[in-house]
Amino acid sequence: MSDPVFPPLMSGLAVTGAMDAFDSACAKAAMGCDAGLVVHNLGADVMQAALVLAPEVSLAKAMTMLPLCAVGFQNALGALAPPEVAVHLGWDGALFLNGARCGGLRVAASHTDPEAKPDWLVVGLTLPLWPPSAETGETPDATALYAEGCADVDATALLEAWARHTLNWINRWEDEGARALHAEWRGLSHGMGEERTQGDLSGSFLGVDEEFGMLLRQGDTTHLIPLTALLEA
Repeated sequence: MSDPVFPPLMSGLAVTGAMDAFDSACAKAAMGCDAGLVVHNLGADVMQAALVLAPEVSLAKAMTMLPLCAVGFQNALGALAPPEVAVHLGWDGALFLNGARCGGLRVAASHTDPEAKPDWLVVGLTLPLWPPSAETGETPDATALYAEGCADVDATALLEAWARHTLNWINRWEDEGARALHAEWRGLSHGMGEERTQGDLSGSFLGVDEEFGMLLRQGDTTHLIPLTALLEA
């Protein structure tokens, strides 16, 4: 497997074996590494990657990087996978291939104060390449990349494409604001208009606000769940 090549302003760090790319990226970020570092672990069965960012805005606004990185992944896989493979995005970072859950994204930051600018923010990606069992019918709601007609998609090429498309969306977000990202994400969202549970709340998923907070209607009340609710310790 060749080493991935990243666009300017990004750099790569490979970890192997049982080392978790997301945890490693958070540790590097806390130590003061440069923004744009992509920590990756391309195993035989699972692809892991994590991007270190240094936002210049409040944490509430910086959390837009979670749906932005998800859109970057959909664009990347959409360019490499057969056209019949459908990729959709959950509000909480979940990824869906042809309607079944297939990994997802997670996020952590240097603090949890939504109004303060974080020193760093890390978005991690985990994608199962092969299902844990050949009996895929036992878990119809979960799948893996190569079980969905994507056997020709090389993990290294997908990682490189994710970095490129994500960087493109970051540049657009900085130059144009979030309007284009909102439009792209809405067209890819999974479960909008359906009943769902998020944390302690259950209701109808109406959509998102300008900072991608979830609008969840419960009876006559519409609750706003900010993306910061998804932050991991």
